[in-house]
Amino acid sequence: MLALNYKTILGVALPMMVTGFIQSIVLLTDASMIARYSTDAFDAVGNAGLMYVTLFMCMAGMADGSQIIIARRIGQQKTNLIGKVFGSSVWIQMALATCLFLILHFFIPQWVANYSGQAQIAKLQGIYIEQRSYALFFAMFTLAIQAFFLAEGKSWVVLVTALITAGSNAFLDYLLIFGNFGFSELGIRGAALASSISDGIGMLCMVGFLLFSKERKTYGLLQYLRLDFTSVKEVFKVGSPLMLQGFSALATWMLFFTWLEQKGAFELTVSQNIRSIYFLAFVPIWGFAGTTKTYISQYLGAKKINQIPAIQRKIQLLTVCFMLITFHGALLYPSSMIALVNPAEAYISKSAEILRLIAISILLFGFISVYFQTIHGSGNTLHSMLIEFFTVGVYTLCCYLFIKVWQFDVYWIWTVEYIYFGVLGIVSITYLRTYKWQNKKV
Repeated sequence: MLALNYKTILGVALPMMVTGFIQSIVLLTDASMIARYSTDAFDAVGNAGLMYVTLFMCMAGMADGSQIIIARRIGQQKTNLIGKVFGSSVWIQMALATCLFLILHFFIPQWVANYSGQAQIAKLQGIYIEQRSYALFFAMFTLAIQAFFLAEGKSWVVLVTALITAGSNAFLDYLLIFGNFGFSELGIRGAALASSISDGIGMLCMVGFLLFSKERKTYGLLQYLRLDFTSVKEVFKVGSPLMLQGFSALATWMLFFTWLEQKGAFELTVSQNIRSIYFLAFVPIWGFAGTTKTYISQYLGAKKINQIPAIQRKIQLLTVCFMLITFHGALLYPSSMIALVNPAEAYISKSAEILRLIAISILLFGFISVYFQTIHGSGNTLHSMLIEFFTVGVYTLCCYLFIKVWQFDVYWIWTVEYIYFGVLGIVSITYLRTYKWQNKKV
């Protein structure tokens, strides 16, 4: 079981943060390259990429569920059950990937064409989505194996895989978007192919780590690559609420950008600039989110409930400190950060104003996210789903009023981030103080 000290917490979280940082740099690189290729392509990749991630979150939610269960079994020292959970997780991910591919590849492009207010952007989105959808088949193996290693606390495996994936993606972007070194200039299609191929390379890397790990033999992981209905039921019970809440959160943000697109091309481009920078802020949050789930689940499994507040305080302090390191530019030099993504002068000033406006809301989220992740790690995922549903309901209503009814300037529209994070924090803290969440059996 993981020790409760800053060194061990950082040992788990830092590789995940570096992983998140690498992924954020990849997103920034993608955005920067495609922005220099075409503004329409930049807007299209932003919205289409968000659609892909929204469906991808269904698979990520199930992976989080298996991570929580495996971490709990480690805390309970029931290692004989870990292989069954892992094997069932692989089959669940395969089924999800197939269903989501059919939706993303065959349905979403036509749906985008029907609702979009910008015909050219809609066409480019369809091209990107069709190519990007194939990556779901790589993700099904990557996520299942990643969940196992994170539950073990071996986040360095995820880091190495991310480095290889990111390096491949940046290099392939350079080749395929602009047609360098004799390759054809594919533009937005090249951006999608680069991301999908690099995901495939990352999957091969993750499979390699599994095959050569000592845990493969210790837990007999490959002996249980078949359906175990008890484990399937466990993963679905814990993971399906996480799947639904992850989907709902991203779907709501996708709706937000859809309404902005309908409002105007300028508002959409400005907001895509913010979205590209936004992911830097989430580097520590993502890193410490996985760490929180693993710690909470292991310590509850070991019945060390009295240590939970100490876990929360230590992770909150570290989260805020690292957020100030990664995202201080949003307060001090936002224009320079925006220019890295999109150097077009027409969008820099407004984008920088909004980035500075929402910077404090991200710091707020870094603090309160530990409470929300505590609910996840405890296994009360149905309740965390209901909290998420309530929060996105309030958020969606405010988005509709700000954009469609009151027609606020894009600067004031982005204040909805304070509403989302504030509501999520208030409800999560209230839940933890009033409900006996520690008694949840997983």
